[in-house]
Amino acid sequence: MTIGGIITAIVFGAIIGALGRLIVPGKQNMSIWLTVLVGIVAAFAGTGLSHLFGLKTHGWNFWETIFQVAIAALGVYLVAMFWPKKSAR
Repeated sequence: MTIGGIITAIVFGAIIGALGRLIVPGKQNMSIWLTVLVGIVAAFAGTGLSHLFGLKTHGWNFWETIFQVAIAALGVYLVAMFWPKKSAR
């Protein structure tokens, strides 16, 4: 993977992760890097899932984006549920 591909994955991961955080109600006690990581994983998983359903196209694909954001929302919800809460001091 080239440096451009890595930067693109980080940028799209941040966007997909942020959209996932917007969907999940309530406050999530997650750091930004964890949101980006969830977004990157969701982007790859959503792309794989859309290819599994035969929704491959060149360029931007609406259904692929829907899968990515839905998986990101699920990932944000699960990580926020199991991530340790900050202690109140």
